[in-house]
Amino acid sequence: MEKRIELEKRGKDPAEIKELNLDNCRSTTITGLTDEFCNLESLSLINVGLTSLKGFPKLPNLRKLELSDNRINNGLNLLATSPKLTHLNLSGNRIKDLETLKPLQDFKYLKNLDLFNNDATTIDNYREKIFKLIPSLKFLDGYDADDKEVEDSDAEEEVNGNDDESEEEDASSDDDDELDSSMGLNAVYSENIEDFSDEGDYEAGEEEEDEDGIEEEEEELELGEDESPAPEVSCEHGIRAVTDPRDGRRVALKKLPNVFLTLVSSKRVFRELKMLCFFKHENVLSALDILQPPHLDFFQEMYPFSESY
Repeated sequence: MEKRIELEKRGKDPAEIKELNLDNCRSTTITGLTDEFCNLESLSLINVGLTSLKGFPKLPNLRKLELSDNRINNGLNLLATSPKLTHLNLSGNRIKDLETLKPLQDFKYLKNLDLFNNDATTIDNYREKIFKLIPSLKFLDGYDADDKEVEDSDAEEEVNGNDDESEEEDASSDDDDELDSSMGLNAVYSENIEDFSDEGDYEAGEEEEDEDGIEEEEEELELGEDESPAPEVSCEHGIRAVTDPRDGRRVALKKLPNVFLTLVSSKRVFRELKMLCFFKHENVLSALDILQPPHLDFFQEMYPFSESY
């Protein structure tokens, strides 16, 4: 983790850094992250392998903390050194009961909490009890107390403290974001089109397939789709494995069957960036390169999802 932190600092002084992404840097504990990051507002530790929050530094200005897909089962009291926390994502951990979540009741500004894929979510009247436990909470697992889904603009306002902005400004911002996201996708896909369509490439010395052969191949492809329709597969943080919604089983990308995959860029990752992308399985890894570094940095510049939920 220390090496990753040095890399992400990019020569800056820790006190100058407001956002820090340490996703997928494997470590069971927090090391190398110190109180020097006193102005940090957003910290992401997704899929790190954390079993404990021991060593969590004093981050007085931290507002958003991503801890999803780890192995945390207690110790939330160690987050008390970040009293301004408004967004906390603990989905995909090992929290089993409400007792473990009690330290969160002391966070006066906590508005948004995610607990997907924790055993605690199976408790009777789970949502009602969590809202009662944390009076400041507005959204739990993406929905408010009345089961109304959180809007992306609402989530962004909570993170940035822009509760007083006018509706016209929000609408204008949304339009600009949609335009930026569209332009970003066009740029990325145009740059990587060759990765997704090897069949369209032609090199000297190769024989072109005749039209009959192409038609036969298309017919076989259509028949294959009809016989074995592809399951909808949700793309998760880390992009190293997917969860099959039919049985909840995690499947490594290299072990996916020879079918068409449905990869959903959900709003929880890219805010309003909602698109369905279909790829043949032999091109899946090339396609996913777009969503992994360094392309991930490109998306973050064009459409800063680090300020989403």
